[in-house]
Amino acid sequence: MISHILNKDNLNKQDIVKLLLAEGDDLRLLFEKSSQVKNDNVGNKVYLRGLIELSNICSKNCYYCGIRRDNKKVERYNVSDNEVIEAAKFALKSNYGSVVIQSGEIQSSNNSDRIENLVKQIKELSGGKLGITLSCGEQTEDVYQRWYNAGAHRYLLRIEASNKELYAKLHPNDNNHSFEKRLECLSLLRKVGFQIGTGVMIGLPFQTVEHLADDLLFMKEKDIDMCGMGPYIEHADTPLYSERNNLIPLEERFRLALKMVAILRIMMQDINIAATTALQAIDKIGREKAIRIGANILMPNITPGIYRDSYKLYENKPCTDESSEDCANCIEGRIKLAGAEIGYGEWGDSKRFLGRTT
Repeated sequence: MISHILNKDNLNKQDIVKLLLAEGDDLRLLFEKSSQVKNDNVGNKVYLRGLIELSNICSKNCYYCGIRRDNKKVERYNVSDNEVIEAAKFALKSNYGSVVIQSGEIQSSNNSDRIENLVKQIKELSGGKLGITLSCGEQTEDVYQRWYNAGAHRYLLRIEASNKELYAKLHPNDNNHSFEKRLECLSLLRKVGFQIGTGVMIGLPFQTVEHLADDLLFMKEKDIDMCGMGPYIEHADTPLYSERNNLIPLEERFRLALKMVAILRIMMQDINIAATTALQAIDKIGREKAIRIGANILMPNITPGIYRDSYKLYENKPCTDESSEDCANCIEGRIKLAGAEIGYGEWGDSKRFLGRTT
């Protein structure tokens, strides 16, 4: 039994590996503990972030990603500024507390100016009511500062793999895919003042449970404020697809992802943890299962429907044929199914961040 591990104040790598291998009664105990820790520290509310997938144009060529630069089969798009503003208005009308602007990674003055202006407009149209999270990749400190000054206050920059050797197997070996640059950007975001988030893929080729344990220790060491992580799902138009026969089954990746959420909640009790869409791609109620055992953030998609099929980082992405209204209509039922309530109109900022800044 793993009761003695779950009663420890600090988990070491060996402890985490044992928890990642938990099955049967041990797995039940793990999920009961993480659920209790969640309710005791961040409560039973789930906070909504309306997701706007701004553009699938990307300068990166990551081996796992469906919108990688060299994938010629993708129909590239840019959501217009007017469409972004309408999506933000929908989020405000639906009483979502925040929006997320996510895009492929582009470093250019036009892109930087555009996102800065969009953030300002969203702040203005909502009277400051909508919180804004950005997930737009690696940028300079100056760009991060401008976006922060414009009104964005949370930033998600996923590391995807915290082990440098594994990271190198997932990316081209060039200056545009530097592990050190990724780490530097996380530090810059903290310096600027953002609530910082990161995350990893679970069930990657070449990945071990020891790698996953190190990922969790990495997040604790970086003292992150929020996390978005989920199972790796292969995409046929990527180089990593050649490793598909060496992957653990989807169901096992899903179960590992839930374990990662649960263990992270125990290790970092007051951070925000997202129930990611990739969970739902494997299990229809995957996000609800994650909420039950530790997650407290949900990101309903409010991207205009005509673009959703083109923002496929992986295969079998759910809800691409739904409208923003469809997502809004089912969200309350989904969260009730998870035994939680919605923090309507609330930013739901990371308690860890708030505790650090006060």
